[in-house]
Formats: sequence, C-alpha cells, structure tokens
Amino acid sequence: MTDRIFHMIAGAPAPVAPFSHAVEIEGWLFVTGQMPTWPDDDSRPLPEGIEAQTRRVMDNLVLVLKGAGYALGDVVSARVYLTQFARDYAAMNAVYEGYFPPGRLPARTCVGVTGLARGALVEIDLVARR
Repeated sequence: MTDRIFHMIAGAPAPVAPFSHAVEIEGWLFVTGQMPTWPDDDSRPLPEGIEAQTRRVMDNLVLVLKGAGYALGDVVSARVYLTQFARDYAAMNAVYEGYFPPGRLPARTCVGVTGLARGALVEIDLVARR
C-alpha cells in the first residue's frame, strides 16, 4: 500500500479550518472543498454573486489540482454545495461546465445546504484519478 501524501499547496487559498488542501493515495486525489476566497489575501471580501463565486472556487480548485500534479481532465467526481439552491443552480452550472473539456464532465452531486463558511454561496470538492 502506498503512503498517503497530505498536500498543502503553495499559492492556494489558506484553509478556513484544520485540513489539507488534498490527500493523495495510489493515484487518487481527494481535494478538500474550496471556498470563493482569494489565494493572495484571505481577508478580502468574497466575490459578489454566484457566477463570480463559482469562478473563484473553480480557479482555486485548479490551483490545488495543479499543485498536486493533476488537472481538471483528471477529475472523476465533484460535489457542489449551494446555500441558495433554487436561485443559483442554473447560473452555477453555466460557469462550472465551462471549466471542463466538452464531453468530459465528472460524475457529480449537488446539494442545497443551510450555510457555508465565510457566508459563501458555493463550495465544491473533487476526486481526481490519474
């Protein structure tokens, strides 16, 4: 059995709680849910609106994936959490889909939640496999 690698990615947003950015084992990468925080300044206000927050989350996920040696094309599963599901689902999907190659969308679960850290509208976590 291969040892686990606990990734803390330089240049990725600071974690909002005690966790690694990602954990890797035997070619699998489990990426912690990313918030729409800024990698260069955690104290900056979150972007306004679901589209901007989804872009920020996806850009943060790309930073973590890249830092661990993976890419969006390696993603096999995603979980999306929305605080305003009915209102934001379609707009989030429009942004999210644009990050993946056509015809290469990962399996996904999307759920409505009562709240997220920092008052975020969206959080997304990923599982990738090389």
